Amino acid sequence: MSQSLRHFLLSGRLDRFAIALSGLCLAHCFVTAVVLGLLATAGGIFESPIFHEAGLVLAILLGAIALGHGAMVHRFMMPAAIGSLGLGVMAGALTMDHGWQESVYTLIGVGILALGHDLNHRAGR
Repeated sequence: MSQSLRHFLLSGRLDRFAIALSGLCLAHCFVTAVVLGLLATAGGIFESPIFHEAGLVLAILLGAIALGHGAMVHRFMMPAAIGSLGLGVMAGALTMDHGWQESVYTLIGVGILALGHDLNHRAGR
């Protein structure tokens, strides 16, 4: 593992980046569900399933790396377990029809995932 990647992982920056990404996901879901719901003609572009599919893949990769690395370093599994629950809720939301229910489940999953990343970051201090 390169020195800069190791420093990135050990300094907690990956967790902070993942938390920020979760916040962006939250903003995306809010904007899509509320604001673009009011502007239905523009909403079709941003409600494309590719946004959610790409976001889920990115969340799984970041979650697996950051939470897994944290569990190996600080030997505390709770953050990884909580983060994995959030990823599972997000994955489950993608199986639902595109609508407000899917958005609610996605937001719940993102919140749980962000909690897992925050616990991971705190455990690494």
